[in-house]
Parts: sequence; C-alpha cells; structure tokens
Amino acid sequence: MKAIICEAYGPPEKVVRITERPIPSPKDNEVLIKINATAVNDYDWSLALGKPYLIRLMFGLLKPKQGLLGMELSGTIVALGAKATKFKIGDAVMETPRNMDLVPFLNISASMKRR
Repeated sequence: MKAIICEAYGPPEKVVRITERPIPSPKDNEVLIKINATAVNDYDWSLALGKPYLIRLMFGLLKPKQGLLGMELSGTIVALGAKATKFKIGDAVMETPRNMDLVPFLNISASMKRR
C-alpha cells in the first residue's frame, strides 16, 4: 500500500514523501481499518515543520519518533485481532489516533469509538 510519511522536520514539500508499506495485520486487541476519509490540517503542518519547538519534546527532538500526519479518520473494519470482540467486520468507525501517517489501512486498538 502507499503511505504518505514525514520522517524529518522541515518544510512539508521537502520532508513529506510517498512510500510503499505492507498492509498490516491486526494484533490480538486491534482492528484493521480501511480508511475512507482523513484530513490534513494546520496541526499536521506544524508538526511537519517541528514548530513550535516545544512539540519536539513530545514527538522527537531531532526527528519524529513515529508518523506525524493525520489525526482523525473514518473507515470500515476489514479484519479483527483474536481478542477484538467489540466490533465485527464491516462496522463503520471513527477515531482520532495520534501520529498515524496517511495510509489506506491502519491498525487501531479495539477500544476505539464507534459511529
């Protein structure tokens, strides 16, 4: 699958790139979501820039510890972990995970919100 990632701080046109990643498999207490909608907003822009510098204490001093782009999503559950019993395949969900990168499929804890 294609993923839009940010692995360094700086102007988005220089640090945001498209890469290939495998579609993940959910762990025991996770669900795999096929993302139908997400957003890029000023929060994502600020994180990519690494400004204000204070945010680097949370996300990594010299470079991001994990993905930065994307803070909200809606989608459909396409796979369940062995202990994920709250949902079923096909359920529509919404969540606000932190630091998700922009990807078409994402594993999320099975304790998320439901729509």
